Amino acid sequence: MTNARARSVRRSAGLAGALAALVLAGCAGPPAPPGGRYGDLVTLFREWREFQKPGVTDHVPDYTAAAMRAQHRRLADFQARLAAFDVSGWPVADQVDFHLVRAEMNGLDFDHRVLRPWSRNPCFYTVIYPSPTDVPAREGPVMHGAIELWQYPFPLAPDRLAELEARLGAIPAILDQAKTNLVFGATDLWRLGIREAGRERAALAALAARAAGPHPELVPVIERASAAVADFQVWLEARHKTMIQPSGIGVGNYDWYMKNVHLVPYTWAQQVAIIERELDRAWSQLKLEEARNQSLPPLEPAASPEAYHERFVAAARDFVGFLRSREIFTVPDYALDALVAREGGFVPPTRLRDFFTQVELRDSHPMRAHGMHWIDLARMAREPHPSPIRREPLLYNIWDMRAEGYATGMEELALQAGYLDDRPRARELVYIMLANRAARAMGDLRMHSGEFTLEEAIAFAVDRTPYGWLSPEGNTVWFDEQLYLGQPGYGTSYVVGKVHIDRLLADRARQQGERFSLRETLDAFHGAGLIPVSLIRWELTGLDDEVGRLFAPRR
Repeated sequence: MTNARARSVRRSAGLAGALAALVLAGCAGPPAPPGGRYGDLVTLFREWREFQKPGVTDHVPDYTAAAMRAQHRRLADFQARLAAFDVSGWPVADQVDFHLVRAEMNGLDFDHRVLRPWSRNPCFYTVIYPSPTDVPAREGPVMHGAIELWQYPFPLAPDRLAELEARLGAIPAILDQAKTNLVFGATDLWRLGIREAGRERAALAALAARAAGPHPELVPVIERASAAVADFQVWLEARHKTMIQPSGIGVGNYDWYMKNVHLVPYTWAQQVAIIERELDRAWSQLKLEEARNQSLPPLEPAASPEAYHERFVAAARDFVGFLRSREIFTVPDYALDALVAREGGFVPPTRLRDFFTQVELRDSHPMRAHGMHWIDLARMAREPHPSPIRREPLLYNIWDMRAEGYATGMEELALQAGYLDDRPRARELVYIMLANRAARAMGDLRMHSGEFTLEEAIAFAVDRTPYGWLSPEGNTVWFDEQLYLGQPGYGTSYVVGKVHIDRLLADRARQQGERFSLRETLDAFHGAGLIPVSLIRWELTGLDDEVGRLFAPRR
């Protein structure tokens, strides 16, 4: 057990002794209640993780109507087995794991009842993802077996080459099945699917160019896949012309999803209020910072790739040094490498500089705080959580408030702790980013309530982002609103998650008074894993008021 994990458990309702006994017993669990031991929960979890995957034949996952109906029927058996557990005598940390499994099962149920990405959302059938994501798993509903192309660096070993060839060769069959499966004409999702097909064709063209030298035998396979995507795009365009069905899920479904899947104790209406407040606060703080800095020269974008690289590396070193010198949390030895390895490319002024490029080229320091993502992922890989249920990324993006909220929250947390004291103009960037995230989040909320169309969500985000830095033609706003429409709550997770973490820190400070230590609190926060903030708060503070609104904690 890691020190951070142990600290977390000591803060969870005073049950450290019981958990220590579990560890000494090889994690066998407490004396078996009628509903089973902790080890039985782990066994069920592993069965569940295999069950939720679709059947696969020749790299083609089965999302047909018959297969999905059968899966939904069998899901009830897993939920009944889980409901039979009596966790009333378990340590809070183990009860948390129980509710994580419960949330995942609710996620699949919601997919079948409401989201139905395999029959409503053409973007679900995206197969190619060229770049890694900065969160525990790919954002949004993603088809099983999608190709993370960045995991195939050229030149490939023979076995990896054969694997990639087979997976690429399955794309025509996948899209043929998609044409049968997609029966609900959610107009904005289909419009986004048309655009996504164009992006995928570009990715395949780039792959063909890369493969031509080291692996020319791949090129015909890629070309057939690209032709299938082009045909799918034409198919979508022809049917989209007559569609009028909304793509949002409605406020009632949104509230159910937040409560039962993402374990967020805020309703749709409460999140609207939070986002409105944070959007106003971001703009007002920006103007106060500008007033303070009016005698200073503006930030100028880096003029060359070399200048950008130098700024990026210096910012990563400064951020890690700041975290250590101010004892914000215990910084792992791999933190700097995790940040430096994720340097983006320089965008010349002759090309569109979308929102985050505008920020990065002016000063790399604020976004290095958001780089907590990469430290989180490195910690997950290098320091696996002792709980097998928390060791792997949670399904259905259940980690979003923790991952995105913490990365966003660290920008302002570090600012307030002194990170940018000697870079006053960079402080302005923090509030510009907060305004942008709040503006994008409103699209998430209003599209699902039916108050915004896709175009209106994009227009709102562009209008409320300072200085016109969010381009209506750029990939940022299109990717984000596509994600939020397919994955309710992801857009709000950056800002609402940040506010939620603020509450956890405030609760801990009130509990400990003069004994409060930011470093110890954040170490325990990290030790809890990438799970919903409501559960981390319960585990760290023992406060169950939030989880009481989500479920009745069994004590």
